Amino acid sequence: PNLYQSEGCGMEIERKWMVAGWPRDLEPVRVQQMDQGYISVRPTVRIRREAVQGGPTALVLCFKGAPDPTGMSRQEIETEIDADLFGKLESLIGKPLIKKERRDYDLPGGLHLEVNDVDPGQPGHFMYAEVEYPDEDTARAWNPADAGLENYLTDEVTGQKGASMGEYWEQTRG
Repeated sequence: PNLYQSEGCGMEIERKWMVAGWPRDLEPVRVQQMDQGYISVRPTVRIRREAVQGGPTALVLCFKGAPDPTGMSRQEIETEIDADLFGKLESLIGKPLIKKERRDYDLPGGLHLEVNDVDPGQPGHFMYAEVEYPDEDTARAWNPADAGLENYLTDEVTGQKGASMGEYWEQTRG
């Protein structure tokens, strides 16, 4: 099944926090194993294998524009590609892909928390969480306490230099 029925084109609006583990008292609604690599970091051109636990696997090519001054919003285009093209792009990259486990959690107001465990067992291992929003006003107004996460989402890094996956790629694979 094609998870990307049509190209996903639009504005990505999200905030990001560094976290020290999975959230307590929340059950994930989806768990995915991911492998991702970068063809380019500026602009972002990335491939990712997204294997949903108990579900399908998608191979995705993603393009991301430069973030706005807040680091919260940027253009994003995602499209599913076939295994042959994914393999060719992975070979072109020529470096080990980043391993990630992502767990998604439903939040009040129709929002979703995405928590990522990056490169477990590797020297650069870390975890981060993101919340995506329908618009910038909602993103600016949202407080982790709205979802009972004020003790979990304490280290916000939205827009901070060094906090992007592309920068992590450069530090560990560049």
